[in-house]
Amino acid sequence: MILLNVTYKVKSGQREVFYQAVCDAKVPELSRAEAGNIKYDYYLSVDDADTILLIEHWKDAEAFKLHTEEEHFKLLGKIKDEYVAETIIGKYEVEA
Repeated sequence: MILLNVTYKVKSGQREVFYQAVCDAKVPELSRAEAGNIKYDYYLSVDDADTILLIEHWKDAEAFKLHTEEEHFKLLGKIKDEYVAETIIGKYEVEA
């Protein structure tokens, strides 16, 4: 199983706008509907108004690779270009 903790440090004051743009583009629901997706959830930090965490779980490396080829994944990249200052990715592979 592939586990990802993706921390987005958004541009000052842009967290809600970023998250709304992601939701408007249906990135969460389209990602959750993909074969091999186990979890795809966003969490808002209570301590840092410019941080949002995405936790993703994928069945295997192939499922994650296919995810990165999807149009909504590419659209997320364009949205990030507009609102995100820094992305920190923790990627882990575990036995299921």
